[in-house]
Amino acid sequence: AVAGQDGQISADELQRCLTQSGISGSYQPFSLETCRLMISMLDRDMSCTMGFNEFKDLWQVLNGWRTTFASFDRDQSGTIEGHELQQAITSMGYNLSPQTMNCIMKRYSLNGRIHFDEFVSCCVRLRALTDQFRRRDTTRTGNATFQYDDVSVHS
Repeated sequence: AVAGQDGQISADELQRCLTQSGISGSYQPFSLETCRLMISMLDRDMSCTMGFNEFKDLWQVLNGWRTTFASFDRDQSGTIEGHELQQAITSMGYNLSPQTMNCIMKRYSLNGRIHFDEFVSCCVRLRALTDQFRRRDTTRTGNATFQYDDVSVHS
């Protein structure tokens, strides 16, 4: 029903669906930009839309991120602080340098606090970049070669 006649979900349809579903709980609804990022994370055919199976994958990932975020939003303010973000990212299996965490905080925080929407944006980008890296690190040495087009459009 969300996808309409074409069976594909666009960013604005995804935004409407996620808002109506209540998946963000008491947190602010997702921005259109975050919805675009979520689609691009799973957009294997480069259509800028997602089908039903991609939507199911997204739903599962979103529920995990919401659980993680809520576990660090101890005061239920709808935001987490920098040290909580670092703990959340570490709990998801990422080992980022202090410099990278500083950049993430500068990019995603407002007055030192990260809202759920921005947390999801950060998680989408981390997952997409990690997936791209793993696909290209064929020797599993921690080194990969990228072309400009590999990261410029999809990140």
